[in-house]
Amino acid sequence: MRSTPFKQVDVFTQQPFLGNPVAVILQAEGLSDAEMQRIARWTNLSETTFVLPATQPGADYRLRIFTPGGELPFAGHPTIGSAHALLESGAVAARDGMLVQECSVGLVRLQLEPGEGGAPWIAFELPQPKVTPLDEATVAELESILGRRLRRGEAAPRLIDVGARWVVAQLEDAQAVLACRPDFARMKRLDLHDNATGVTVFGEHAAGGAARIEVRSFTPACGIEEDPVCGSGNGCVAVFIRDSGLAPRIGHDYVAAQGTVLGRAGRVRVGVEPQRIRVAGQAVTCIDGRMAL
Repeated sequence: MRSTPFKQVDVFTQQPFLGNPVAVILQAEGLSDAEMQRIARWTNLSETTFVLPATQPGADYRLRIFTPGGELPFAGHPTIGSAHALLESGAVAARDGMLVQECSVGLVRLQLEPGEGGAPWIAFELPQPKVTPLDEATVAELESILGRRLRRGEAAPRLIDVGARWVVAQLEDAQAVLACRPDFARMKRLDLHDNATGVTVFGEHAAGGAARIEVRSFTPACGIEEDPVCGSGNGCVAVFIRDSGLAPRIGHDYVAAQGTVLGRAGRVRVGVEPQRIRVAGQAVTCIDGRMAL
């Protein structure tokens, strides 16, 4: 029986078991699409990644990302976790503090930044978003699913596509986000109808706290009801904040908390600029070994 190097990495945390785990298959050459999907179903994590040799000039490696239900063109926490695993294993080395990941949305540049506690922050630039307003019937259905009245106008919910496709909605405040209990069966039907990855909601904490906003990302159509800490979801929230005019109040550089309801303590650093969004997190390895194939 053959085997391959494998790591399970906790992302958006410095403390094991308090972030969002991703399984990283470090040498995935020779695996078929069906085998990758079978492994992703078995790990039963929100994402499992498979590292392959780069095919595009300038890329350090190629990454394929699977949920238990299918493949994603891009996702944030698997990007950070896989980069951490590759750097730790010595399979790649940063050049001038940079890595370049190849995935289905193209090349994604990653920057390493010094971090407290010895773990660097790994930041990625969000792929350019495509934003689609939701019609009134879809907003009304989303309100019923979430059990919350949603805003209209500039702050209305919208579909934001960065490879992962998130419906983003703002709730009254952070406590409303923590109290949210969606109807997952109806949400799954809505996501499948709109070909969405899931629904991400956010609400503001009081200014001056450890985190400026609270975020939750629901993904029943992908086989996981709630993603503990989601990089692409947080990136899409940042697009929403920028485009709806909330950045002057929330901040152009802020920290988001996610995973609280699931017993996690995820922290995501976000930078909001007119032409780009940057998402950063730390990571720690929890399992290091080999996987039988």
